[in-house]
Amino acid sequence: MKNKHVNETMELLLGRGSLRNFSNKKIEPEILDKILAAGIQSASGGNLQPYSVIVIQDPKMNEKLGKLCYQKFVGTAPVNLLFCIDWNRMKQIADEGCAPFSANHAFRHFWISFQDTIIAAQNICTAADSYGMGSCYIGTVMEFLEKLIKMFELPKGVFPVVLLPIGYPSVKIRKANKFPAEFMVHHEKYQPYDNKKLFEAYMKRQNNTTYDIDEKKVKLIEQNCLDTGGNKLAKKCLKEIKDKGYINPVQYRFGLHYPAGEMPKLNEKFLKILKKQNMDFFEKWPNDKVKK
Repeated sequence: MKNKHVNETMELLLGRGSLRNFSNKKIEPEILDKILAAGIQSASGGNLQPYSVIVIQDPKMNEKLGKLCYQKFVGTAPVNLLFCIDWNRMKQIADEGCAPFSANHAFRHFWISFQDTIIAAQNICTAADSYGMGSCYIGTVMEFLEKLIKMFELPKGVFPVVLLPIGYPSVKIRKANKFPAEFMVHHEKYQPYDNKKLFEAYMKRQNNTTYDIDEKKVKLIEQNCLDTGGNKLAKKCLKEIKDKGYINPVQYRFGLHYPAGEMPKLNEKFLKILKKQNMDFFEKWPNDKVKK
């Protein structure tokens, strides 16, 4: 008797993994339409659907995107989807309907629109998986937001969130390693963690991967420790690396890959780009400037 708790949808979700090796097979237009329809049908706060999806199939443009985001495989995908928060469309509807509008100035609307955009993207991921395809979220679009805005002629009120290459695999898609539920799910209220058990679980999730020591890596980790935790953290971290004889995966992740000392320095840059796109919800709304 088949387990009533197991079905094709659950098997698809529980076996999910990112795809970075695409075959040359094109995505059939009718299937792509259905995949996009699955995204459009996703949940949306107030059913405002404050997002747009740009479908990119031009091989030259895809190759350019791959170079821009430092992910060469992006250029090999038959289709790339750029998901954007879009308050431009609703602003036009409000203007036509003679209604007041301030969504692109409100943090509350930004919060919901970001959720809606990602929900739509995930619906599309699952839909693509159901047709035997794969995908991989590309968050490094943040590194070239202004170039994307120019490349795709995004008007004021439209802002890139994430890029998603999709296509048929040339290799078997491997299930991604994740934390077990005991470290992710809290019942009734947030439960405190045992630091040692949590770190052991992280190491296991990362297959106990370690990284070789070299002077350049150590200096970068030291600087990021100094920037975030001062001399105390820097000395402690460097001593552990020296004593262990390797760089552990969490030191690599936040000391080198996502440098903890550099990430917050980009905040002002991103806020300026948002403001340039007429999305200034992190500032007091200057409604006193509106002509009475």
